[in-house]
Amino acid sequence: MLLARYDEAMNQPDKAEAAPGAASHRNIASRVAFFGGSFDPPHNGHLAVARAARAAFALDTVLFAPVGMQPLKPEGPSASFEDRVAMTRLAIAGEPGFQISLADAPNATPNYTIDTLARLRDSLPPGSALFCLMGADSFFTLRRWHRAAELPFVAPLIVASRPAHPMQDLATDLAAALPAGLALESGDEESENASGIEVRKFVLTNQAGGRAPLYALPGLHEEISASEIRAQLQASADGLAAGCELVPTAVRAYIAQCGLYRR
Repeated sequence: MLLARYDEAMNQPDKAEAAPGAASHRNIASRVAFFGGSFDPPHNGHLAVARAARAAFALDTVLFAPVGMQPLKPEGPSASFEDRVAMTRLAIAGEPGFQISLADAPNATPNYTIDTLARLRDSLPPGSALFCLMGADSFFTLRRWHRAAELPFVAPLIVASRPAHPMQDLATDLAAALPAGLALESGDEESENASGIEVRKFVLTNQAGGRAPLYALPGLHEEISASEIRAQLQASADGLAAGCELVPTAVRAYIAQCGLYRR
């Protein structure tokens, strides 16, 4: 009901999964990053990561995909899937190339990123480039993911630093988090791009001789944690704790109006 009310208010009645980008409807190759997560709630850190990736990799589309059932978090998110989709839509409104994807909507089985990426890659026009965007906190759990060693060969990974994982020694930190069967080639090449955003490029190899690029964005240090935001909201009498300007204004208003993250 909340999602339906949101769509009506925003004059967006179509709740179907977003296509990778408008160019895909014209069968034109595009550059797409899949950005999955709980988005519980979506905050300014998520937006900073997506904006940096969009600029550094000349992305046509960043797909924000709230996850319905995350295998590594059996306790589930605090807010419902519908609320998290609604908040994410509000957070990305007006951002060029940012779209919602319902690829990880709730279903009877867990949402595995490897399967979602494979379906998305197959749906893109020939010549398109697909990336998997994630924060360093997610990357450092990669070895626990389903078929994790295959992920970089379906879509190259873009890993953005987060405050808890600043990746000061990139090669060492990234190599230590790799799942079994993958190795990080030595060498830390700085990629050139017109955005001015620092990008570091590495190469992943597997035991079959496969090679895949791995990109890192080490210069992002948004001091934002979704769990800390939820704690601030729970501690606030009116749901608008002072620290919660760390979420976009429209999202903060939605949280307050719908009474989310209360005790």
